[in-house]
Amino acid sequence: MMQTRLILEAAPRQKDSIVVAEFWQDVEPILERNKMLRSMPQPPRRRGDWGRHIATIPNVILVRWLNEEHARGRTDLALFSKEFDEVVKRKLNDPDWAYLRTD
Repeated sequence: MMQTRLILEAAPRQKDSIVVAEFWQDVEPILERNKMLRSMPQPPRRRGDWGRHIATIPNVILVRWLNEEHARGRTDLALFSKEFDEVVKRKLNDPDWAYLRTD
């Protein structure tokens, strides 16, 4: 479960104050499950196979990826949209994020 904490960073002038959202999650169980699933044989890939499990991604990682895309100027991007699915696909094909994959 992801948790959120809101922090008020007060400035001398109230209008200059900001609210920071901090997210955290215990990702260890998810990563351990991914590791276990990678060690198990997977059925062969077939075109259009919707039943194949590819990855389990912690919510904090999804929020991070969304925030990174927003910082790049893609402010219209939303979680779980078709466009965000493309971001997720690209990330999961990146070797830096391979530990999230289960296949």
